[in-house]
Amino acid sequence: MSVPVPHPRHQIRAAHTDTTVTVYQAYTPSIGLPAARDGRFPATWKRDRMTWIKPSFLWMAYRCGWGLKEGQETVLAVDITREGFEWALRHACLSHYVRGFHPDRATWRRELRSSPARVQWDPERDLHLRPLSYRSLQLGLAGEASRRYADEWTVGIRDVTPLFREVHGLVREGRAEDAADLLPEERPYPADDGLLGRLVARGSRTPGP
Repeated sequence: MSVPVPHPRHQIRAAHTDTTVTVYQAYTPSIGLPAARDGRFPATWKRDRMTWIKPSFLWMAYRCGWGLKEGQETVLAVDITREGFEWALRHACLSHYVRGFHPDRATWRRELRSSPARVQWDPERDLHLRPLSYRSLQLGLAGEASRRYADEWTVGIRDVTPLFREVHGLVREGRAEDAADLLPEERPYPADDGLLGRLVARGSRTPGP
């Protein structure tokens, strides 16, 4: 019998191709439906605000309550270029201060003010939305990164709310195996220490959700 290979504590897992990465966001229908229809974010989408993208289907399910939380009823799968995704990672800093990783709080605050992107590692979730022992990436985009995400990096937007609701329904019926068969294949993203070295405080405790 094969023994499951444990996940690294900090690892980017995503549905990705040679050119794109799929990330998830949830919005009100007034934003999400036009975005999916037109394949781009509408004018009402605020390009000057921080926006968080999530490569994990199940972490998105946890965050939006399977698309049932108010203001998050429309769940989008956004395909962005790998070049854009990696640009954001290279220009990101950690969203929280870690003693022993940052020289001091003042240095971390300066990084936070000057970085157009930030990274947070939150516990990954299972089909019942229970926390797992390893972490899932959240990538926050602001300023230049937010504008590039909306206007340059995004190559496709799909409304995946029906899929979220179907998976949720199967889980509620006790059919977790059937639900698991519907999940997107999220493979480790090829990110070495050159890309993630500044974004993983190894041996430290990162905050939960």
